[in-house]
Amino acid sequence: MKQKSIVQPFAITLAVLTFCGGSLRIWAQKLADAPSAVMLAASIQRQNAAATVPQVQAPRIPTENELKKSSEAAQTGSVPDQLTIGEAEQIAIHNNPRVRVSQLLARAQHQVYRETRAGYLPQMEGGAVGAKADTGSRFTFDGLRSARLITHVGGGLDFHQLLTDFGHTSNLIASSRLREKAQKENALASQLDIVLITDQAFYNALEAKALVQLAQQTVNTRNTTNVQINELTKNKLRSDIDLAFSEQNVAQANLLLLDAQTQYNSAINALTSVMGFDHAMQFQPVENGQSVPLPPPDQDVLVQMALKQRPDLMALDYDRQAELKYSRAEWEQKLPTLSAMGVVGGTPIRDDKYFNSNWFGSVGGNLTVPLFNGFLFSAEADEAKDKARVAQETQRDLRDRIVRDVRNSWLQTNTSYQKIAVTAKFLQAANLGLNLAQARYKLGLSSIVELSQAQLAQTQASIENVNARFEYELALAALNYQLGSLP
Repeated sequence: MKQKSIVQPFAITLAVLTFCGGSLRIWAQKLADAPSAVMLAASIQRQNAAATVPQVQAPRIPTENELKKSSEAAQTGSVPDQLTIGEAEQIAIHNNPRVRVSQLLARAQHQVYRETRAGYLPQMEGGAVGAKADTGSRFTFDGLRSARLITHVGGGLDFHQLLTDFGHTSNLIASSRLREKAQKENALASQLDIVLITDQAFYNALEAKALVQLAQQTVNTRNTTNVQINELTKNKLRSDIDLAFSEQNVAQANLLLLDAQTQYNSAINALTSVMGFDHAMQFQPVENGQSVPLPPPDQDVLVQMALKQRPDLMALDYDRQAELKYSRAEWEQKLPTLSAMGVVGGTPIRDDKYFNSNWFGSVGGNLTVPLFNGFLFSAEADEAKDKARVAQETQRDLRDRIVRDVRNSWLQTNTSYQKIAVTAKFLQAANLGLNLAQARYKLGLSSIVELSQAQLAQTQASIENVNARFEYELALAALNYQLGSLP
């Protein structure tokens, strides 16, 4: 946040000491003795020691060259033929534009910090002037000025150094620094969002792929049954009703296959998009081959973990502290400002009648005391104080929602894990029922209706079993997101 200009309705200017004929060496020594660097280092050290921020290492923000290379890689990058979830996450983190936008915003916030810090550093300007005049004459019409016109050419340096404003600038610097940290945490939160979206798209693609395989297997099985029933019907061993039911089952299996293929292609398109590509990519999502992990046992431990490492919560905490620093800085506008000034230069082309020396220089100090400005500073301080309270309540609201979401995610994860065992038993019973129905139908002890119902139940159980397994994987990914865990 940039330092605001202070309205100076009244100013007291103290002791401007002017000398002519001084040397450049003496002026340079005064600049070397200026307390700016020492004051800046000490002030920033005090602000960092006073700021009660969490001791967590901030995420690294890529440099401009790294961002450029990442952008070029996104345009010409490739995806492995066999893509695992870890590879998909890394590609998405490097290629997704939302991640790079958050990183650029963090870099821009660092420049805001440098802009604010500039108010504590020396200000120096240089210039030159040349004038051809009617030497010795004066202005007779130029406002209230009465400067003598003299032909000359010269130049010099003007120096200004803030000595102290009793904490106003230092609190602005601390506020900007905290906002930079908050933006870095927001960049990390954007990565978490992209990882979660990538995991969801990846597991959706795996689930759709498994459903395609299941649907294809169902089509093959029912085609085999249909061929058998067709031969039995030709030999008058089965009725036309049996053949009609069998062909209906084949058509139903083909519809299931078409839906599964459409779902799979849609999931691949979603995964390609979240990985940052604007064109079709040829790859196959594959599982990592690891066994299904158990759900975490203690939700209270997970809640504490999330409160410590969720980047969006940490960002709000930094924002809250930044608002407090800014509120203090707004109140400190009411305090005096003390600064030092200096100027030095030379006049190589001059009239010795009017210029006693080739060099000129001056040093002095300025004290500004704001007395009254229509309660402007008081209103700004109260506004900043109220915004700091808003930031505090916003942080508390997010904290409550994190606790709720972690507990809900933990419940969903445990429920999904239990569904895996339930659907496995369901599938086992459905397979047994189908085998019995097929045996009874071959022996002529049951009708085609019973066989069709057994096939439908087995297909439904297979789909439920596939859905339960990937639902648990998605629940684990959501829980990791709620905990603020990056891969």
